Amino acid sequence: MTDTTAGTATPAQPSALQAHSATSAAPDMSSSPASAPAMTLAAGGTPAAASNPMTELRTAALGAALVAIGPITMALYTPAMPVLADVFGTSQSMVKLTLTAYFAGFALTQLVCGPLTDAFGRRPVTIAFLVLYLASTIVATYAPTIEWMLVARTLQGIGASVGVAVSRAIVRDQFTGQTSARIMNTIAMMLAIGPAIAPTIGGVTLELFGWREIFWAMLVYGLVLSAATIFGLKETNAYIDRANLRPRTLLRNYATLLASPLYMQSSLLVGLSIGTIYTLASVLPFVLIDRVGLTATQFGFGMMIQSGSFISGTIVTGRMMRRMDAERLLPFGMGGMVVAGLAMLCALSLLPPSFLGTMLPVGVFAFSLAMSLPAVSTAALQGFPRMAGAASALMGFLQFGAGLLGSLVIAAIGDPLTGIVLVPPAMLFSGVGAYLWLGRVNARRAAAPGVA
Repeated sequence: MTDTTAGTATPAQPSALQAHSATSAAPDMSSSPASAPAMTLAAGGTPAAASNPMTELRTAALGAALVAIGPITMALYTPAMPVLADVFGTSQSMVKLTLTAYFAGFALTQLVCGPLTDAFGRRPVTIAFLVLYLASTIVATYAPTIEWMLVARTLQGIGASVGVAVSRAIVRDQFTGQTSARIMNTIAMMLAIGPAIAPTIGGVTLELFGWREIFWAMLVYGLVLSAATIFGLKETNAYIDRANLRPRTLLRNYATLLASPLYMQSSLLVGLSIGTIYTLASVLPFVLIDRVGLTATQFGFGMMIQSGSFISGTIVTGRMMRRMDAERLLPFGMGGMVVAGLAMLCALSLLPPSFLGTMLPVGVFAFSLAMSLPAVSTAALQGFPRMAGAASALMGFLQFGAGLLGSLVIAAIGDPLTGIVLVPPAMLFSGVGAYLWLGRVNARRAAAPGVA
């Protein structure tokens, strides 16, 4: 089966993807194109959108803006974490718990908001979740105690969770192949740039104004994104079906995704690598500010090594995709992540903590991640047009779930320096290892007797 879209360049898919398409018995693995006419529906489906209701440019812009709200809301806050312990008269552990609460709300709600967009459409669900985000941001701005902040941050995570799920789903609804990879490259840029540049903005805002103004910055972004969604986001889901919310259907859809070696091959690599970004965001302030001795403003500007590396990676990746398939860049990206993990492990365990010793491996990792994301993000969603929301949401859950788990492990270790030496490298090695192992599983399936 080859998924084709009118007007969209669709190169040959990876061999594992071809094998998966030929052998999968999942009910969603149909020959319907990504932009199938709305009348070509699964049983019970409701026509909701015409073919390609949005252009490639609009889809990329809205997808990038939506995906950024989660990491921006997380990372804007990190420079203020050491300060909030004094503001609320509490421990650093309690302040770290507000970040964990955000992670938990964001990651767990992914599993709900994705199916909601499959059942009711991308647009109305996105608007509803953004309203919750705006309300919770106001609560956080005026939080009088750490307990109020915990509640507000949890609700912020729930509201922001729609961004990751919808951003990828609207791409899968309309595009495949290299067009999808190009859009995914733009979305990936914002997904990683968000937690990289947000600490810079947060650090400067904290130094010039105060911690409450950080939440005002979040509120401004939320308002602008809500307006863009209301006036710019067209309904792209051609398979709206409320049956997707039935518990049995919901569980079956997720079981189908979890049982798919091809889906898990790409999703685990995306989840663990982007999860490393979020894990780093939770520990870098304490390493660079408390151990290395940077100020909040210096820390914010120092994080530009990560953002600059990722921007460079996306630019290089975008140019190279003009001449080759995104899949061919993946070995270089994975190799770079392994090198970055080894460099982080060695530099911080054998040498005294320093800014360059910490951030140079992070920069190599960010550049390598940028080269990897377009191929794996496209491959993971390729075969699931009727549950693209659930597939995108599960991928998002894996990302933020990995980030939550990584931050909890570092918190349990107790020492930020020991945590950054052990946890992020282990996540990178696990992601690359899982991709290679599941790749062998897919190759064996493709070579099995009776498989075309």
